[in-house]
Amino acid sequence: MEGEAGSGYTFAVVTMSDKGSRGEREDSSGAYLQERLAAAGYTFAAYRLVPDDLETIVETLVDLVDALGIDLVVTTGGTGLSPSDVTPEAMGRVLEREIPGIAEAMRSASLMKTDRAMLSRGRAGSRRGSLLINLPGSVKAARENLEVVLPVIDHALEKIKGGTADCGALP
Repeated sequence: MEGEAGSGYTFAVVTMSDKGSRGEREDSSGAYLQERLAAAGYTFAAYRLVPDDLETIVETLVDLVDALGIDLVVTTGGTGLSPSDVTPEAMGRVLEREIPGIAEAMRSASLMKTDRAMLSRGRAGSRRGSLLINLPGSVKAARENLEVVLPVIDHALEKIKGGTADCGALP
């Protein structure tokens, strides 16, 4: 599967937003992520818009991975410092293995644009052969962060699924 973007991997987008889940705000970052990942060759499998509720987020992520077997789950929202921002805590309960380099790379690239990037608490990791990545909630920040990690997603998925290709060998 290596070498061709997306390579048939499935993806889901989960937006964490109290206002969005009540229909009070349009989910533009979730819509952007669906469009961009499909354009990158990934196969759309699911979309969820959930409130900033720890149990709901955990249940949603577990369902997408464990029940539906989705390869890539990208979330948007809930990674900041507000009391309702509980996405990183939910990830702590869902992830089997953390991949800190992904979150570090996103924060590092974002710091070149804004000092507020250091306030992001987004995480990334794997569970049962799936890759999960938290992105910020704004369209601009979600776009910028996705572009940082998009080049490594296929290789990360291949390795998570047991691929034996050398990490140093680029397609």
